[in-house]
Formats: sequence, structure tokens, C-alpha cells
Amino acid sequence: MLSWLKSTYSKTTKPVRAAFIVVPVLIVSVFALLIGGNVTPSLSSQPEGPEAPLRADKGKIVDANGKTVTLTGVNWFGFETETFAPHGLWKRNWKSMLDQMKSSGFNTIRLPYTNEMFDAKSKAAEINYKQNPDLKGLSGLKLMDRIVQGATDRGLMVLLDRHRPTAQAQSDLWYTDKMSEKRWIDDWTMLASHFRDNPLVIGADLHNEPKGTATWGSGKKETDWRLAAERAGNAVLKANPNWLVVVEGIEAVKNDYYWWGGNLRGAKDHPVRLDQPDKLVYSAHDYGPGVWKQKWFESPDFPKNLAGIWKSHWGYLPIEGKAPLLLGEFGGRSVSPKTTEGKWQRELVSYLKKNGISYTYWTWNPNSGDTGGILKDDWKTIQKDKLDLLKQYQAPRVQVPVGEAGQTGKE
Repeated sequence: MLSWLKSTYSKTTKPVRAAFIVVPVLIVSVFALLIGGNVTPSLSSQPEGPEAPLRADKGKIVDANGKTVTLTGVNWFGFETETFAPHGLWKRNWKSMLDQMKSSGFNTIRLPYTNEMFDAKSKAAEINYKQNPDLKGLSGLKLMDRIVQGATDRGLMVLLDRHRPTAQAQSDLWYTDKMSEKRWIDDWTMLASHFRDNPLVIGADLHNEPKGTATWGSGKKETDWRLAAERAGNAVLKANPNWLVVVEGIEAVKNDYYWWGGNLRGAKDHPVRLDQPDKLVYSAHDYGPGVWKQKWFESPDFPKNLAGIWKSHWGYLPIEGKAPLLLGEFGGRSVSPKTTEGKWQRELVSYLKKNGISYTYWTWNPNSGDTGGILKDDWKTIQKDKLDLLKQYQAPRVQVPVGEAGQTGKE
């Protein structure tokens, strides 16, 4: 309505504009007298976007009012590395980085971390404090607080991702000889409680890319990722019942090998069972030939063969209404329609859009060796061709209910 008034007003002459303004005000004033009250015309309106908290409804994520919510975001990595800080802060200001993510149209940041960053000995490194003076002296949870609050103050949702147990490397399983299952769950419940008062911190991606010895539905406590996800997910929901619990796939199911974290065939017969079933979101990762030259990239019917491959490994979950899915990682250096990688990326974005599937692109950072990023190597300039592709499928940001905006994590 207001946009129509503004448009109409701009097309009128000055004398007509005067009447255009006066007549509605007189009408409002007369109406106020008739009802015996004082009415002040206001240009404010209710938010048009969906409202937190989020939940699952069959194959979709929905908001507090049951409206469909689609996450269309980007990964910003670094907390999981030995810098224990988001990358790129050696080059530019953290606030300008978040401003650029918002202006690029993303509504979500998937924020990888390592449990090791919460150890007292783990100090943030490679931050230019001349460019980021307000980050000086911050490490671990306090630094995460600052970045998360900056993102949510801008209306961006944040999904926390336990990417590595320690900063050295990813792990097949959710625990290692240096990081116990108990510590993994304890850190998750700490974070769930800590960010409970910030409704735009939306959930926990429990463990990045289970692979190798990880199983699904085997019943073996030591390797069955599905059972471990249930244990951790239920603990998270006790600490914060508003969060989404994001559960990735594994690498191999019945000798069918796929991308790390991308194989969710096992969920068909052995779904994850949470105490709050409407908080479950599955997640997969999918990559192109720049990461590994899988056999399907060489198929005579490429890229038309891709939709069937995606559906059988993860797409069936949202398409058949079993559960929502987040494609938590996909990306590559080329989006050219002339390259195999570019054809794969274009086909995938089209598939996601057609089926209303959420995503967080890998990655914002330019220093991802096999994929590159949204940014060029100067950490400032956007790769326009990549962003143009993703802009074909971007969704609105989620609104915070009145009275809840601007709240921080607990000190």
C-alpha cells in the first residue's frame, strides 16, 4: 500500500500533490473525531517476512505462524581453524563483511567452529586490530558472541556448525581420542543455552561430514551416527526447545559411496527420532568435479542425470514430505555454462529452487582451495557471476517478534 502511494505521489504535479497529502489526513482526522480518540497517521507496518522460532512441517521449514521459511545463505569459515576466528579479518572490518553478506541477499550464515576454540589456551589470531579495534582481547565464546550478535542485528539467521573437534582436521566420527562424546554434547548444550534468548540463532548442525567408519542404522553405539545424533539432538532441545537440530548424512550406505555427509539413503528406513520431531532438519553436502571427478560427471546424459542422483541420496526427504533438508554445502570455482562444474552448479541451483530446498553456499571465503568463494582474493570484491547465479534463488530474512530483537547471548 505505502509503495503504491509513494509511486502515485511521485507522478503527480505540485498542486495535485498538496491535495494528495491533505485529503487522506482530513479523512483520518474526521474518523478520529467520530470514534472519540486521537489518531496519528503512521507509516509503520507489520513485518512482511516470516517470524522466529522455526520448526519442521513435513518437507518444509516453517515459522511461528506456519509460513514456509527457506534458508538461502552462505558459509563463513575460520572459527574451526587454528586462527579461532572468522577468516578475512586480517584484511577488513568484520562489520563491513556482515554488511556485504546482507546486501548480497543472503538470509543465513552457517558458522563453522571447533570445540577447541572454547579452551582457555585457544586465542584468536590473524585479526587486524587497526581494522577491528572492538575485537581486541576477545577469543572463544566472547568473540563468537560478537560476530553472532552482529549478524543477527542485521537480520541474518545464524546456524552453528560443529565443523571439527580440534582445529587440526575434520573427523570421521563425532568423537576422537582427543574430544569425547561427552564434551561434544556438553559444548552443544552450553551453546544452546547461551544463545537461547537470541531467536535468530536458529540451530545446531551437530557434526560436519560424518564419513569413513560412520554408519547409519547399524545399532552400534560407537559408529551409528543416527543414534549419536539422537542423543545430542535431544540434549540440545532440552537446553533450547526453539532450536532446529540439523543432522547430516554419512559417506556410505550399503556400499553406495557418496560425498562426505551427503548420503541420507539410510534415513528412509532408519529416520532420526527426536523427542521434538518437529525440530529435525536433515542436511547433505554436494560438490562438483573441482572437488572430485565422480563417475556421474562423465555420463552421456550429464547434466540431466543429476536430478535422479540427488533425489535418491537426499532430495527424496523434502520432495516426499518426510522432513526438511538443508543443502549445507555446495560450491565450485566455475559457474560458466561451458564447463562441467558450471553446468553442475547451474543445474543444482535450479533443482533447489524447483523443490524449495534450503541451502548455505560454500563459501563466502575466497581461500577455500578447491571451490573458491563468493569473494575474490582481495576479500572485498564479489564474484559477480557466482552471486548472479545464487540471486536466482534467494528468500526473505526472518523477522523477530516485537520485543525480542537485539537480545544477546548470556554472559
